[in-house]
Amino acid sequence: MGDQFETVHNAPVVTSVNSSAKVNELALVTKEGEKNFKRRKQRTNTKSTSTLSSPPPVRNMANHLPRHLSSLTPDEALAFAKRNIENAALVGDDPELYAPLFRNVSIFKRSYELMERILKVYIYQEGKRPIFHHPYLRGIYSSEGWFMKLMEENRQFVTKDPEKAHLFYLPYSARQLQKALYVPDSHDLKPLSIILRDYVNMLAAKYPFWNLTHGSNHFLVACHDWGPYILKEHEELQRNTIKALCNADVSEGIFVAGKDVSLPETTIRNPRRPLRNLGGKRASQRPILAFYAGHMHGRVRPVLLKYWKDKDEDMRIYGLLSNRITRVMSYPEHMKSSKYCICPMGYEVNSPRIVEAIYYECVPVIIADNFIPPFNEVLNWSSFSVVVAEKDIPKLKEILLSIPSRNYISMQTNVKMLQKHFHWNAKPVRYDLFHMILHSIWSSRLNQIQDGQHSFGKENLRTWPSTISTRLICLPKFHACAAFFISAITKWISAAFIILINNDWSNLILLPEVEVKVKTIVRSWRFRDASLLMSIHALYS
Repeated sequence: MGDQFETVHNAPVVTSVNSSAKVNELALVTKEGEKNFKRRKQRTNTKSTSTLSSPPPVRNMANHLPRHLSSLTPDEALAFAKRNIENAALVGDDPELYAPLFRNVSIFKRSYELMERILKVYIYQEGKRPIFHHPYLRGIYSSEGWFMKLMEENRQFVTKDPEKAHLFYLPYSARQLQKALYVPDSHDLKPLSIILRDYVNMLAAKYPFWNLTHGSNHFLVACHDWGPYILKEHEELQRNTIKALCNADVSEGIFVAGKDVSLPETTIRNPRRPLRNLGGKRASQRPILAFYAGHMHGRVRPVLLKYWKDKDEDMRIYGLLSNRITRVMSYPEHMKSSKYCICPMGYEVNSPRIVEAIYYECVPVIIADNFIPPFNEVLNWSSFSVVVAEKDIPKLKEILLSIPSRNYISMQTNVKMLQKHFHWNAKPVRYDLFHMILHSIWSSRLNQIQDGQHSFGKENLRTWPSTISTRLICLPKFHACAAFFISAITKWISAAFIILINNDWSNLILLPEVEVKVKTIVRSWRFRDASLLMSIHALYS
């Protein structure tokens, strides 16, 4: 990402009461600035007062914004990002993003860029292997393991300072919990739940971060079917945390759409080559209308076979593939030769066939009521998939044949363009599956930020004592004012910073005689002096 950041109205700015050491630094920084100010003032006085009717536009503030962001607390930075995303500029052609895949590619791109620039994640080091810090990288539940592996290896997003963190990661594996503690055929998940309950209670007693938000800025990643159910022994863990779950079923009251994250279920057979055997045939070389093969568990698959197994040559619907069939055409070849790949739920709503279909460039047909598909907050699933209600299984062929050829070709093209967003890479690349999952978690965290939270607006300024406001008349001599009225100067700098960036005076509420003076000063500060204001703000933040 480049360094370009857009401006945003009412950006939150942190202020603080500063030490005398910072006052000394301020005096040094402003000495040259005062000379520049006097020269500007002489030129300004030669102009008519009409030129002061509106401040000059501010351009190219991108070089200063990273410094501004580093001065904010984690919550203030999130509030800044949320406002910036809501005012994202329209994106033209972007070689890295294919617009038809997205609900709003401009919003997604801006959000992703700010995530890259801002997001810091703290990973708790507590917890013994194999349940904690030991990723399981093989099989249909491997998403949680791959995310854990790449997150713990990451240097861009991970911070060792929890005070700087926007998110806190609970690094456990639901798959490893099941392998280590579950007694086969016992149907007892309570021992697994107790391990997580005790782990969270230990973190809450050792650190302040859980209790500050009751876990709402913490997240977990669990792909096992039991992921939602092993949280029940800890109410805040189940209710408040951001849960990235493969079992994204909104009907059970655990997964909450908009707060929690739907995790893709990816089948990894060889962890050393996670992207092996990808790709498929073009649309004209796919003679099979629809294909499914697999186990018969759950409520949907038996119904699918009842209506379509051995009923129609165009509908290749099987149970487990027999050796007789696989000798002619393997499971991957069936997917690569089919227009539509049927992805019915099993015991739970998600299915690894959705991602397999994407890998083999086959349009997925999702049959799972109450399922929230992965990255649903940013991806337009109707552009590359078909959703069929469970009750409409008897009409499945009719539904598929009713889709115009041009629409199918568009969907199949989109599936091919979508692939890279579902790839696990040993070293993550932009917009791949690791980053897409992290972005969904980042988006959920932003959704927690209420409108107006941490803003520096009229209500804040109205609470200033009038005696402090009147002292602001001495602003041309910054170093003298700072020595006696440090709190007032800091707040004025914050207000002026907003004005300079946003060209917006609505947040500056002062006594009438002071307001004129402050506006005159800020307007006389052309962009080449903006770095001085930024330096002063950095010292006082």
